[in-house]
Amino acid sequence: MNLSTKYKSLNKNSMNKNYVFHDLKNILFRFLLFFIIIFPYGFYSSAQTKSLAERLGYKSTDKLLIINCDDVGMIHAANMGAIEGMENGLITSGTIMTPCPWFSHIAEYSRKNPEKDFGVHLTLTSEWRLYRWGSVTSKDKVKGLYDKDGYLWRSVNEVYANATPEEALIECRAQIKKALDAGIPVTHIDSHMFSMQVNADFLKAYIQLALEFNLPLRMSSQETMESLGQPNLREELMRKGLVFTDYFVTPEGKDYREVKPFWTNIIKNLKPGVTELYIHASIRSDELKFISGTAEKRAKEAECFTTDPDIRQLLKDQGVILIGYRPLLELQRKNIQ
Repeated sequence: MNLSTKYKSLNKNSMNKNYVFHDLKNILFRFLLFFIIIFPYGFYSSAQTKSLAERLGYKSTDKLLIINCDDVGMIHAANMGAIEGMENGLITSGTIMTPCPWFSHIAEYSRKNPEKDFGVHLTLTSEWRLYRWGSVTSKDKVKGLYDKDGYLWRSVNEVYANATPEEALIECRAQIKKALDAGIPVTHIDSHMFSMQVNADFLKAYIQLALEFNLPLRMSSQETMESLGQPNLREELMRKGLVFTDYFVTPEGKDYREVKPFWTNIIKNLKPGVTELYIHASIRSDELKFISGTAEKRAKEAECFTTDPDIRQLLKDQGVILIGYRPLLELQRKNIQ
């Protein structure tokens, strides 16, 4: 073999090696690309094709129900309604108003009973005529949240007209921290009178808090979000790793005249998936009667979900599985490390 032929042979072998090396690099690159980008997306997509019930370890056809008691901490009667409903009835969760006078009582109960499910009922309003409260944050830092009498505004519209989302964020962050500092193992957040859930700018602050503290949040149904001009929000929050129920039932409006028939109908028509309903369970007390014109309805809600045998049997007959917010919290914290 002459020099020229030998060179061509060596060059050909070298080119073959280069091609092989180039192919190996391509294979390695594609392999890494799959695990860095494609695999996680595929895993996410696969996870999201599962229903929330399945992700919680149940079947897609199961009906899971969270019975949440709002306004815990507002008054002693509300605290006792929630406690009795959790210990002897069907209430699986409660949300606490940290600015209110009876916060310390329910905080002590939560510390002694850490298995009970309590969230924070973010409070920007003080709606009653003669029973009022202020903020957790010092007034000078959230002046827009206060009315001329030195209390939080009575209505949500007054909050939106006078306060900023930044002030709401400061106050609600302080409320969550107050609950955590008191030793409450907080499981979720929602908002009193929906003050953090309706206005788009306040809603952004609400979502920021859920991400900041890594807590599930109460979310309205897809239908409601569409009516508020936020048709894609639920999907966007799922992509961020936040966890919330499939459905949310509010006991408001003209249909809510009689407590037991209303909830009987709701339970009979529950859909597969995870639903939250909320009540304001309270025991009967003269103080509550003085504060609120809804005292009797609140007492009936407590009876309905604590001692009423018909409601208990209906849930059993419908195959409803009662859960709290803690399973949602644990699922979310697997998503968001």
